[in-house]
Amino acid sequence: MSTSLPAPEFQTDLPAEEVEAFLRAHPHFLAERPEIYRVLVPPRRLHGERLADHMAAMLDAERARARAMEAEVRAAIEAGRAGAGLTVRIRLAVLALMRAPDVMEAVTQEVPALLGVETCSLLAEAAPRAIPPLPPGVRMLPAGAVTRLIGRGRDAVVRASPTETVTLHAEAASLVTRDALARVTLADGPPMLIAVGAREAAALPVRQSVAVLAFLGRAVAAALSR
Repeated sequence: MSTSLPAPEFQTDLPAEEVEAFLRAHPHFLAERPEIYRVLVPPRRLHGERLADHMAAMLDAERARARAMEAEVRAAIEAGRAGAGLTVRIRLAVLALMRAPDVMEAVTQEVPALLGVETCSLLAEAAPRAIPPLPPGVRMLPAGAVTRLIGRGRDAVVRASPTETVTLHAEAASLVTRDALARVTLADGPPMLIAVGAREAAALPVRQSVAVLAFLGRAVAAALSR
């Protein structure tokens, strides 16, 4: 069983003899820290298998880094495609809201189909009676719930592990594996949000989607204010 020793204090003026002595005293030091190979100059393959092994280790470290970078690039490309698809769907949903005579019907019936999700709901925090009444079908939230769920200073959020799904998605809660919440800010109304629940994670990509979801929330607010 090998033991991992802490790296020596960083110095730029260590004599080569001390470095060599340390490595000889700790022959597993480099093997236990393969990331170091990335900053080492590869040895020329002239003096037997030990140097060849070190060169192979350096190449393996670089290949591993290249594979990791390729995976990140692929993930970014896929996220970009998914985000672009959501942008198009949200534009269609906004058009539906603009022409809808009944905003609540559009939110709960048309928008889910256009977004390719299971459910869309409007929820609002309890408000004084002086505020104009909200449309029938808006569900109530406790005071402070909108900021607590979306986050202070945020207009929208995508949640890979949704919470409070029964409150937000009602009878569709058991189907929701990912959801998105966006503020719906009315000039003379209580804090509100639109909750979008999806069965498939791909319908609500985490990356590159917050801005368009926030736009959807503003479009709902505009439709409610007509």
